[in-house]
Amino acid sequence: MSKETFSLRLRAAMAREGKKQVDLIRAASEQGVKLGKSHISQYVSGKTLPRPDILHFLADTLQVDADWLRGNEPAGSDVRITDNAGNSMHSIHTIHKNNTVTEDRKMRTFKKSSKLDNVLYDVRGPVVDEAARMEESGTQILKLNIGNPAPFGFRTPDEVIYDMRQQLTECEGYSHAQGLFSARKAIMQYAQLKGIPNIAIEDIYTGNGVSELINICMSALLDDEDEILIPSPDYPLWTACATLAGGKAVHYICDEQSDWYPDIDDIRKKITDRTKAIVIINPNNPTGALYPKEVLQKIVDVAREHQLIIFSDEIYDRLVMDEEEHISIASLAPDLFCITFSGLSKSHMIAGFRIGWMVLSGNKKIAKDYIEGLKMLSNMRLCSNVPAQSIVQTALGGHQSVRGYIEPGGRVREQRDYIYKALTDIPGISAVKPKAAFYIFPKIDVKKFNITNDEQFALDLLREKKILLIHGGGFNWEQPDHFRVVYLPRIEVLKEAMGKIADFFSYYKQQL
Repeated sequence: MSKETFSLRLRAAMAREGKKQVDLIRAASEQGVKLGKSHISQYVSGKTLPRPDILHFLADTLQVDADWLRGNEPAGSDVRITDNAGNSMHSIHTIHKNNTVTEDRKMRTFKKSSKLDNVLYDVRGPVVDEAARMEESGTQILKLNIGNPAPFGFRTPDEVIYDMRQQLTECEGYSHAQGLFSARKAIMQYAQLKGIPNIAIEDIYTGNGVSELINICMSALLDDEDEILIPSPDYPLWTACATLAGGKAVHYICDEQSDWYPDIDDIRKKITDRTKAIVIINPNNPTGALYPKEVLQKIVDVAREHQLIIFSDEIYDRLVMDEEEHISIASLAPDLFCITFSGLSKSHMIAGFRIGWMVLSGNKKIAKDYIEGLKMLSNMRLCSNVPAQSIVQTALGGHQSVRGYIEPGGRVREQRDYIYKALTDIPGISAVKPKAAFYIFPKIDVKKFNITNDEQFALDLLREKKILLIHGGGFNWEQPDHFRVVYLPRIEVLKEAMGKIADFFSYYKQQL
Protein backbone atom coordinates (compact mmCIF):
# COMPACT_ATOMS: atom_id res chain seq x y z
CA MET A 1 0.00 0.00 0.00
CA SER A 2 1.64 3.23 -1.14
CA LYS A 3 1.13 6.44 0.81
CA GLU A 4 0.17 8.34 -2.34
CA THR A 5 -2.50 5.88 -3.46
CA PHE A 6 -3.98 5.62 0.01
CA SER A 7 -4.08 9.41 0.36
CA LEU A 8 -5.80 9.81 -3.03
CA ARG A 9 -8.42 7.22 -2.29
CA LEU A 10 -9.04 8.51 1.21
CA ARG A 11 -9.66 12.02 -0.15
CA ALA A 12 -11.91 10.64 -2.90
CA ALA A 13 -14.00 8.67 -0.41
CA MET A 14 -14.25 11.67 1.93
CA ALA A 15 -15.36 13.91 -0.94
CA ARG A 16 -18.00 11.44 -2.10
CA GLU A 17 -19.43 11.10 1.44
CA GLY A 18 -19.20 14.84 2.06
CA LYS A 19 -17.03 14.31 5.15
CA LYS A 20 -14.29 16.55 6.47
CA GLN A 21 -11.40 15.58 8.72
CA VAL A 22 -13.31 16.77 11.80
CA ASP A 23 -16.18 14.41 10.90
CA LEU A 24 -13.82 11.43 10.97
CA ILE A 25 -12.34 12.54 14.29
CA ARG A 26 -15.83 12.91 15.76
CA ALA A 27 -16.90 9.48 14.46
CA ALA A 28 -13.76 7.93 15.95
CA SER A 29 -14.46 9.50 19.34
CA GLU A 30 -18.04 8.18 19.31
CA GLN A 31 -16.77 4.65 18.59
CA GLY A 32 -13.92 4.76 21.10
CA VAL A 33 -11.26 4.73 18.35
CA LYS A 34 -8.01 6.61 19.06
CA LEU A 35 -7.69 9.01 16.13
CA GLY A 36 -6.31 12.50 16.60
CA LYS A 37 -6.31 15.60 14.40
CA SER A 38 -2.61 15.17 13.57
CA HIS A 39 -3.11 11.53 12.53
CA ILE A 40 -5.90 12.19 10.04
CA SER A 41 -4.04 15.20 8.67
CA GLN A 42 -1.01 13.03 7.95
CA TYR A 43 -3.16 10.36 6.25
CA VAL A 44 -4.85 12.94 4.01
CA SER A 45 -1.53 14.55 3.06
CA GLY A 46 0.07 11.18 2.30
CA LYS A 47 2.75 11.42 4.98
CA THR A 48 1.87 8.25 6.89
CA LEU A 49 -0.24 5.10 6.57
CA PRO A 50 -2.74 3.93 9.19
CA ARG A 51 -2.62 0.80 11.32
CA PRO A 52 -4.94 -2.02 10.17
CA ASP A 53 -7.58 -1.22 12.80
CA ILE A 54 -7.63 2.46 11.80
CA LEU A 55 -7.77 1.47 8.11
CA HIS A 56 -10.86 -0.65 8.75
CA PHE A 57 -12.47 2.14 10.80
CA LEU A 58 -11.94 4.59 7.94
CA ALA A 59 -13.29 2.11 5.37
CA ASP A 60 -16.41 1.42 7.47
CA THR A 61 -17.03 5.11 8.13
CA LEU A 62 -16.61 6.08 4.48
CA GLN A 63 -18.56 3.07 3.19
CA VAL A 64 -15.78 1.71 0.98
CA ASP A 65 -13.96 -1.58 0.83
CA ALA A 66 -10.79 -1.72 2.94
CA ASP A 67 -8.88 -3.49 0.14
CA TRP A 68 -9.76 -0.72 -2.29
CA LEU A 69 -8.68 1.92 0.24
CA ARG A 70 -5.46 -0.03 0.77
CA GLY A 71 -4.66 0.23 -2.95
CA ASN A 72 -5.91 -3.02 -4.49
CA GLU A 73 -7.63 -2.72 -7.89
CA PRO A 74 -11.02 -4.48 -8.12
CA ALA A 75 -12.93 -4.15 -11.35
CA GLY A 76 -15.54 -1.44 -11.40
CA SER A 77 -16.48 1.99 -12.60
CA ASP A 78 -14.10 4.91 -12.41
CA VAL A 79 -14.00 8.01 -10.29
CA ARG A 80 -11.72 10.81 -11.43
CA ILE A 81 -9.23 12.11 -8.88
CA THR A 82 -7.77 15.58 -9.20
CA ASP A 83 -4.76 17.24 -7.69
CA ASN A 84 -4.93 20.44 -5.63
CA ALA A 85 -5.04 22.52 -8.82
CA GLY A 86 -8.03 20.62 -10.12
CA ASN A 87 -6.08 18.73 -12.82
CA SER A 88 -7.15 15.16 -13.55
CA MET A 89 -4.51 12.72 -12.30
CA HIS A 90 -5.74 9.18 -12.94
CA SER A 91 -8.77 6.98 -12.50
CA ILE A 92 -9.41 4.69 -9.55
CA HIS A 93 -12.34 2.46 -8.76
CA THR A 94 -14.93 2.94 -6.03
CA ILE A 95 -16.43 -0.13 -4.48
CA HIS A 96 -18.70 -0.52 -1.45
CA LYS A 97 -18.16 -2.91 1.42
CA ASN A 98 -20.64 -5.39 -0.05
CA ASN A 99 -18.53 -5.42 -3.27
CA THR A 100 -21.21 -3.71 -5.34
CA VAL A 101 -19.97 -0.97 -7.63
CA THR A 102 -21.39 2.46 -6.93
CA GLU A 103 -22.49 5.05 -9.45
CA ASP A 104 -20.47 8.24 -9.76
CA ARG A 105 -22.84 10.28 -7.64
CA LYS A 106 -23.15 11.14 -4.01
CA MET A 107 -25.16 8.61 -2.04
CA ARG A 108 -27.74 9.90 0.40
CA THR A 109 -26.86 9.19 4.04
CA PHE A 110 -28.91 9.57 7.20
CA LYS A 111 -27.37 11.27 10.21
CA LYS A 112 -28.57 11.54 13.76
CA SER A 113 -30.52 14.62 14.73
CA SER A 114 -28.50 17.72 15.58
CA LYS A 115 -30.49 17.78 18.82
CA LEU A 116 -28.18 14.99 19.99
CA ASP A 117 -24.97 16.92 19.35
CA ASN A 118 -24.52 17.94 22.99
CA VAL A 119 -26.20 14.93 24.60
CA LEU A 120 -23.93 12.78 26.77
CA TYR A 121 -24.67 9.44 28.40
CA ASP A 122 -21.33 7.76 28.99
CA VAL A 123 -22.75 5.29 31.53
CA ARG A 124 -23.42 3.46 28.26
CA GLY A 125 -20.89 5.32 26.08
CA PRO A 126 -17.58 4.86 24.21
CA VAL A 127 -15.78 3.04 27.05
CA VAL A 128 -18.71 0.65 27.37
CA ASP A 129 -18.69 0.14 23.59
CA GLU A 130 -15.03 -0.86 23.77
CA ALA A 131 -15.85 -3.31 26.56
CA ALA A 132 -18.57 -4.84 24.37
CA ARG A 133 -16.09 -5.21 21.51
CA MET A 134 -13.64 -6.95 23.84
CA GLU A 135 -16.37 -9.28 25.10
CA GLU A 136 -17.28 -10.22 21.54
CA SER A 137 -13.68 -11.32 21.01
CA GLY A 138 -13.89 -13.58 24.09
CA THR A 139 -12.49 -11.33 26.83
CA GLN A 140 -14.18 -11.46 30.25
CA ILE A 141 -14.91 -7.99 31.66
CA LEU A 142 -15.74 -7.11 35.27
CA LYS A 143 -18.43 -4.45 34.96
CA LEU A 144 -18.30 -1.85 37.72
CA ASN A 145 -19.94 0.77 35.51
CA ILE A 146 -23.67 0.53 36.16
CA GLY A 147 -25.86 0.07 39.24
CA ASN A 148 -27.48 -3.15 38.09
CA PRO A 149 -27.98 -5.38 41.17
CA ALA A 150 -29.13 -8.66 39.56
CA PRO A 151 -25.81 -9.76 37.94
CA PHE A 152 -24.14 -9.56 41.36
CA GLY A 153 -26.51 -11.94 43.14
CA PHE A 154 -29.05 -9.50 44.58
CA ARG A 155 -32.45 -11.11 44.22
CA THR A 156 -35.95 -9.67 44.19
CA PRO A 157 -37.85 -10.54 47.39
CA ASP A 158 -39.83 -13.77 46.96
CA GLU A 159 -43.09 -12.14 48.02
CA VAL A 160 -42.78 -9.60 45.20
CA ILE A 161 -42.22 -12.31 42.57
CA TYR A 162 -45.09 -14.39 43.97
CA ASP A 163 -47.55 -11.48 43.87
CA MET A 164 -46.61 -10.54 40.32
CA ARG A 165 -47.23 -14.12 39.18
CA GLN A 166 -50.60 -14.14 40.88
CA GLN A 167 -51.67 -10.92 39.15
CA LEU A 168 -50.09 -11.44 35.74
CA THR A 169 -53.28 -12.46 33.94
CA GLU A 170 -54.94 -9.27 35.20
CA CYS A 171 -52.21 -7.09 33.68
CA GLU A 172 -52.72 -7.79 30.00
CA GLY A 173 -54.40 -4.49 29.18
CA TYR A 174 -53.39 -0.86 29.49
CA SER A 175 -53.78 0.79 32.85
CA HIS A 176 -54.79 4.38 33.57
CA ALA A 177 -52.11 6.62 32.00
CA GLN A 178 -50.79 7.59 35.43
CA GLY A 179 -50.87 4.03 36.76
CA LEU A 180 -52.93 1.47 38.64
CA PHE A 181 -54.95 2.82 41.53
CA SER A 182 -53.40 0.32 43.97
CA ALA A 183 -49.86 1.32 42.97
CA ARG A 184 -50.54 5.04 43.16
CA LYS A 185 -52.32 4.70 46.50
CA ALA A 186 -49.32 2.87 47.98
CA ILE A 187 -46.94 5.51 46.57
CA MET A 188 -49.11 8.31 47.95
CA GLN A 189 -49.10 6.75 51.42
CA TYR A 190 -45.32 6.24 51.27
CA ALA A 191 -44.87 9.91 50.32
CA GLN A 192 -47.11 10.96 53.20
CA LEU A 193 -44.91 8.99 55.61
CA LYS A 194 -41.95 10.95 54.25
CA GLY A 195 -43.74 14.18 55.18
CA ILE A 196 -44.43 15.35 51.63
CA PRO A 197 -47.38 17.79 51.84
CA ASN A 198 -50.50 18.41 49.78
CA ILE A 199 -50.68 15.26 47.68
CA ALA A 200 -53.61 13.26 46.34
CA ILE A 201 -53.96 10.22 44.11
CA GLU A 202 -53.99 12.37 40.94
CA ASP A 203 -50.54 13.74 41.87
CA ILE A 204 -48.88 10.34 41.41
CA TYR A 205 -47.46 9.21 38.05
CA THR A 206 -45.87 5.82 37.44
CA GLY A 207 -43.21 5.38 34.77
CA ASN A 208 -40.99 2.83 33.06
CA GLY A 209 -38.31 3.64 35.58
CA VAL A 210 -37.51 7.13 36.80
CA SER A 211 -35.62 7.66 33.53
CA GLU A 212 -38.83 7.91 31.49
CA LEU A 213 -40.34 10.37 33.95
CA ILE A 214 -37.26 12.62 33.89
CA ASN A 215 -37.58 12.78 30.11
CA ILE A 216 -41.28 13.63 30.34
CA CYS A 217 -40.66 16.36 32.94
CA MET A 218 -37.91 18.05 30.93
CA SER A 219 -39.84 17.86 27.65
CA ALA A 220 -42.97 19.36 29.21
CA LEU A 221 -41.11 22.23 30.91
CA LEU A 222 -38.25 23.55 28.82
CA ASP A 223 -38.34 25.84 25.81
CA ASP A 224 -35.23 26.63 23.79
CA GLU A 225 -32.53 28.22 25.98
CA ASP A 226 -34.51 27.87 29.21
CA GLU A 227 -32.06 27.07 31.98
CA ILE A 228 -32.17 24.41 34.67
CA LEU A 229 -29.68 23.97 37.50
CA ILE A 230 -28.23 20.45 37.67
CA PRO A 231 -25.49 19.21 40.04
CA SER A 232 -21.96 18.42 38.94
CA PRO A 233 -21.22 15.58 39.19
CA ASP A 234 -24.68 14.41 38.15
CA TYR A 235 -26.57 11.37 36.98
CA PRO A 236 -26.06 12.25 33.29
CA LEU A 237 -29.60 11.47 32.18
CA TRP A 238 -30.74 14.72 33.79
CA THR A 239 -28.39 16.79 31.65
CA ALA A 240 -29.11 14.70 28.55
CA CYS A 241 -32.90 15.06 28.84
CA ALA A 242 -32.71 18.79 29.57
CA THR A 243 -30.48 19.29 26.52
CA LEU A 244 -32.64 17.12 24.27
CA ALA A 245 -35.69 19.16 25.32
CA GLY A 246 -33.94 22.30 24.04
CA GLY A 247 -33.01 23.66 27.45
CA LYS A 248 -29.63 24.60 28.83
CA ALA A 249 -28.22 22.53 31.68
CA VAL A 250 -26.30 24.82 34.04
CA HIS A 251 -24.14 22.78 36.41
CA TYR A 252 -23.66 23.87 40.00
CA ILE A 253 -20.77 22.40 41.94
CA CYS A 254 -21.04 19.80 44.66
CA ASP A 255 -18.06 20.35 46.97
CA GLU A 256 -15.89 17.33 47.67
CA GLN A 257 -14.28 19.13 50.60
CA SER A 258 -17.73 19.42 52.21
CA ASP A 259 -18.77 15.76 51.84
CA TRP A 260 -19.99 16.45 48.29
CA TYR A 261 -22.79 18.78 49.47
CA PRO A 262 -24.14 21.34 46.96
CA ASP A 263 -22.25 24.64 46.99
CA ILE A 264 -25.04 27.12 47.80
CA ASP A 265 -22.99 30.16 46.77
CA ASP A 266 -22.29 28.56 43.39
CA ILE A 267 -26.01 27.86 42.95
CA ARG A 268 -26.84 31.52 43.65
CA LYS A 269 -24.21 32.75 41.18
CA LYS A 270 -25.63 30.64 38.37
CA ILE A 271 -29.28 31.71 38.56
CA THR A 272 -30.47 33.95 35.73
CA ASP A 273 -33.85 35.22 34.44
CA ARG A 274 -34.00 32.02 32.28
CA THR A 275 -33.61 29.65 35.24
CA LYS A 276 -36.81 27.66 35.73
CA ALA A 277 -35.84 24.88 38.13
CA ILE A 278 -33.20 23.19 40.23
CA VAL A 279 -32.43 19.47 40.34
CA ILE A 280 -31.07 17.71 43.40
CA ILE A 281 -30.02 14.05 43.55
CA ASN A 282 -30.30 12.88 47.16
CA PRO A 283 -28.91 10.36 47.99
CA ASN A 284 -26.45 11.24 45.29
CA ASN A 285 -25.31 9.27 42.29
CA PRO A 286 -22.31 9.16 41.65
CA THR A 287 -20.89 10.31 45.03
CA GLY A 288 -23.05 8.41 47.53
CA ALA A 289 -23.58 11.64 49.50
CA LEU A 290 -26.62 12.13 51.73
CA TYR A 291 -27.75 15.73 52.29
CA PRO A 292 -28.62 16.83 55.85
CA LYS A 293 -31.64 18.95 56.67
CA GLU A 294 -29.66 22.20 56.96
CA VAL A 295 -28.31 21.83 53.40
CA LEU A 296 -31.74 20.99 52.03
CA GLN A 297 -33.24 24.01 53.81
CA LYS A 298 -30.69 26.32 52.17
CA ILE A 299 -31.64 24.94 48.75
CA VAL A 300 -35.32 25.51 49.56
CA ASP A 301 -34.53 29.10 50.59
CA VAL A 302 -32.81 29.77 47.25
CA ALA A 303 -35.66 28.15 45.29
CA ARG A 304 -38.19 30.21 47.22
CA GLU A 305 -36.29 33.45 46.64
CA HIS A 306 -36.07 32.86 42.88
CA GLN A 307 -39.40 31.02 42.45
CA LEU A 308 -37.89 27.81 41.09
CA ILE A 309 -39.40 24.36 40.68
CA ILE A 310 -37.55 21.70 42.70
CA PHE A 311 -36.93 18.31 41.08
CA SER A 312 -35.65 15.80 43.64
CA ASP A 313 -34.29 12.43 42.49
CA GLU A 314 -34.58 10.16 45.54
CA ILE A 315 -34.31 6.69 43.99
CA TYR A 316 -31.77 5.62 46.68
CA ASP A 317 -33.73 6.91 49.68
CA ARG A 318 -33.99 3.43 51.23
CA LEU A 319 -30.27 2.65 50.79
CA VAL A 320 -28.98 4.91 53.59
CA MET A 321 -26.26 3.65 55.94
CA ASP A 322 -24.57 4.63 59.21
CA GLU A 323 -27.95 5.05 60.95
CA GLU A 324 -28.51 8.28 59.03
CA GLU A 325 -31.99 9.45 57.97
CA HIS A 326 -33.09 10.50 54.51
CA ILE A 327 -35.20 13.66 54.33
CA SER A 328 -37.34 14.50 51.30
CA ILE A 329 -36.75 18.12 50.34
CA ALA A 330 -40.43 18.47 49.40
CA SER A 331 -41.30 18.04 53.08
CA LEU A 332 -39.51 21.35 53.74
CA ALA A 333 -41.20 23.25 50.90
CA PRO A 334 -45.01 23.18 51.18
CA ASP A 335 -45.28 26.56 49.44
CA LEU A 336 -43.14 25.58 46.40
CA PHE A 337 -43.94 23.29 43.50
CA CYS A 338 -41.86 20.13 43.85
CA ILE A 339 -41.62 16.84 41.95
CA THR A 340 -40.08 13.92 43.84
CA PHE A 341 -38.84 10.82 42.01
CA SER A 342 -38.33 7.31 43.33
CA GLY A 343 -38.86 3.67 42.40
CA LEU A 344 -38.12 0.03 43.17
CA SER A 345 -35.13 -0.71 40.94
CA LYS A 346 -32.48 -0.15 43.62
CA SER A 347 -34.23 -0.66 46.96
CA HIS A 348 -35.89 -3.90 45.83
CA MET A 349 -33.19 -5.01 43.39
CA ILE A 350 -35.59 -5.20 40.43
CA ALA A 351 -33.96 -2.86 37.93
CA GLY A 352 -35.22 -4.88 34.97
CA PHE A 353 -38.89 -4.55 35.92
CA ARG A 354 -38.73 -0.80 35.12
CA ILE A 355 -41.04 0.73 37.68
CA GLY A 356 -40.56 4.23 39.01
CA TRP A 357 -42.79 7.12 40.00
CA MET A 358 -42.99 10.85 40.55
CA VAL A 359 -44.99 12.75 43.14
CA LEU A 360 -46.25 16.31 42.53
CA SER A 361 -46.54 18.31 45.73
CA GLY A 362 -46.70 21.76 47.28
CA ASN A 363 -48.09 24.75 45.39
CA LYS A 364 -49.58 23.11 42.30
CA LYS A 365 -51.62 26.19 41.36
CA ILE A 366 -48.54 27.94 39.98
CA ALA A 367 -47.81 24.91 37.76
CA LYS A 368 -51.30 24.23 36.44
CA ASP A 369 -50.37 24.58 32.77
CA TYR A 370 -47.15 22.59 33.22
CA ILE A 371 -49.10 19.78 34.86
CA GLU A 372 -51.37 19.69 31.80
CA GLY A 373 -48.21 19.13 29.75
CA LEU A 374 -47.17 16.26 32.02
CA LYS A 375 -50.58 14.66 31.60
CA MET A 376 -50.42 15.07 27.83
CA LEU A 377 -47.03 13.34 27.55
CA SER A 378 -48.08 10.62 30.00
CA ASN A 379 -51.19 9.94 27.92
CA MET A 380 -49.13 9.75 24.72
CA ARG A 381 -47.11 6.80 26.01
CA LEU A 382 -50.44 5.16 27.09
CA CYS A 383 -49.14 3.80 30.43
CA SER A 384 -46.13 2.32 32.17
CA ASN A 385 -45.38 -1.39 32.59
CA VAL A 386 -48.57 -2.82 34.16
CA PRO A 387 -47.13 -6.08 35.61
CA ALA A 388 -44.47 -4.05 37.39
CA GLN A 389 -47.08 -1.62 38.71
CA SER A 390 -48.96 -4.55 40.18
CA ILE A 391 -46.26 -5.24 42.78
CA VAL A 392 -45.73 -1.68 44.04
CA GLN A 393 -48.22 -2.16 46.88
CA THR A 394 -46.52 -5.37 47.99
CA ALA A 395 -43.03 -3.87 47.72
CA LEU A 396 -43.78 -0.72 49.72
CA GLY A 397 -45.78 -2.48 52.45
CA GLY A 398 -44.53 -4.80 55.16
CA HIS A 399 -40.96 -5.92 55.75
CA GLN A 400 -38.30 -4.06 53.76
CA SER A 401 -35.64 -6.64 52.87
CA VAL A 402 -33.18 -3.91 51.86
CA ARG A 403 -32.56 -3.13 55.53
CA GLY A 404 -30.60 -6.32 55.90
CA TYR A 405 -28.14 -5.12 53.28
CA ILE A 406 -27.40 -1.75 54.91
CA GLU A 407 -27.30 -2.62 58.61
CA PRO A 408 -23.94 -3.35 60.32
CA GLY A 409 -22.76 -6.67 58.90
CA GLY A 410 -25.05 -6.31 55.89
CA ARG A 411 -23.66 -7.04 52.46
CA VAL A 412 -23.89 -3.56 50.90
CA ARG A 413 -22.50 -1.92 54.04
CA GLU A 414 -19.54 -4.31 54.29
CA GLN A 415 -18.78 -3.85 50.59
CA ARG A 416 -18.93 -0.06 51.06
CA ASP A 417 -16.49 -0.23 53.99
CA TYR A 418 -14.13 -2.49 52.04
CA ILE A 419 -14.07 -0.48 48.82
CA TYR A 420 -13.49 2.80 50.68
CA LYS A 421 -10.44 1.45 52.53
CA ALA A 422 -9.05 -0.39 49.50
CA LEU A 423 -9.24 2.69 47.29
CA THR A 424 -7.82 5.13 49.83
CA ASP A 425 -4.93 2.74 50.53
CA ILE A 426 -3.73 3.26 46.94
CA PRO A 427 -1.10 6.03 46.75
CA GLY A 428 -2.51 8.91 44.73
CA ILE A 429 -6.19 8.01 45.33
CA SER A 430 -8.49 9.69 47.86
CA ALA A 431 -12.24 9.47 48.47
CA VAL A 432 -15.14 10.69 50.57
CA LYS A 433 -16.83 7.75 52.27
CA PRO A 434 -20.35 7.37 50.81
CA LYS A 435 -23.32 7.29 53.18
CA ALA A 436 -25.89 5.91 50.75
CA ALA A 437 -26.52 4.11 47.45
CA PHE A 438 -23.77 1.78 46.14
CA TYR A 439 -21.31 4.11 44.43
CA ILE A 440 -18.07 5.80 45.38
CA PHE A 441 -16.46 8.65 43.42
CA PRO A 442 -12.71 8.62 44.18
CA LYS A 443 -10.25 11.35 43.24
CA ILE A 444 -7.05 10.75 41.26
CA ASP A 445 -3.81 12.68 41.76
CA VAL A 446 -3.57 13.67 38.09
CA LYS A 447 0.00 14.98 38.42
CA LYS A 448 1.24 11.70 39.85
CA PHE A 449 -0.28 9.70 36.98
CA ASN A 450 0.08 12.37 34.26
CA ILE A 451 -3.66 12.16 33.53
CA THR A 452 -5.12 14.81 31.23
CA ASN A 453 -7.92 12.71 29.70
CA ASP A 454 -10.06 10.71 32.12
CA GLU A 455 -11.84 8.79 29.36
CA GLN A 456 -8.45 7.60 28.10
CA PHE A 457 -7.62 6.52 31.67
CA ALA A 458 -10.82 4.43 31.78
CA LEU A 459 -9.98 2.88 28.39
CA ASP A 460 -6.42 2.09 29.46
CA LEU A 461 -7.65 0.40 32.66
CA LEU A 462 -10.22 -1.57 30.67
CA ARG A 463 -7.72 -2.81 28.11
CA GLU A 464 -5.00 -3.67 30.61
CA LYS A 465 -6.99 -5.04 33.57
CA LYS A 466 -10.36 -5.94 31.98
CA ILE A 467 -12.24 -3.77 34.50
CA LEU A 468 -14.97 -1.40 33.29
CA LEU A 469 -15.40 1.89 35.17
CA ILE A 470 -16.93 5.21 34.17
CA HIS A 471 -14.70 8.27 34.20
CA GLY A 472 -15.75 11.47 35.97
CA GLY A 473 -16.47 13.27 32.71
CA GLY A 474 -19.29 10.82 32.15
CA PHE A 475 -21.05 12.51 35.08
CA ASN A 476 -20.49 16.06 33.79
CA TRP A 477 -17.51 16.59 36.08
CA GLU A 478 -15.15 18.96 34.26
CA GLN A 479 -11.78 17.95 35.69
CA PRO A 480 -10.12 14.68 34.55
CA ASP A 481 -9.53 13.59 38.15
CA HIS A 482 -12.39 11.29 39.21
CA PHE A 483 -14.03 7.98 38.37
CA ARG A 484 -17.02 6.07 39.73
CA VAL A 485 -16.91 2.56 41.15
CA VAL A 486 -20.04 0.47 41.61
CA TYR A 487 -19.42 -1.68 44.69
CA LEU A 488 -22.21 -4.21 44.14
CA PRO A 489 -19.98 -7.32 43.62
CA ARG A 490 -19.26 -9.55 46.61
CA ILE A 491 -16.16 -8.72 48.63
CA GLU A 492 -14.11 -11.59 47.15
CA VAL A 493 -14.75 -10.17 43.66
CA LEU A 494 -14.02 -6.63 44.84
CA LYS A 495 -10.74 -7.81 46.39
CA GLU A 496 -9.61 -9.27 43.09
CA ALA A 497 -10.66 -6.12 41.25
CA MET A 498 -8.96 -3.79 43.72
CA GLY A 499 -5.77 -5.83 43.50
CA LYS A 500 -5.74 -5.24 39.75
CA ILE A 501 -6.59 -1.54 40.10
CA ALA A 502 -3.86 -1.05 42.73
CA ASP A 503 -1.36 -2.78 40.46
CA PHE A 504 -2.45 -0.60 37.53
CA PHE A 505 -1.86 2.59 39.51
CA SER A 506 1.53 1.32 40.67
CA TYR A 507 2.97 1.83 37.18
CA TYR A 508 0.45 3.90 35.18
CA LYS A 509 1.53 7.09 33.46
CA GLN A 510 -0.85 8.38 30.81
CA GLN A 511 0.75 8.75 27.41
CA LEU A 512 -0.03 12.02 25.66
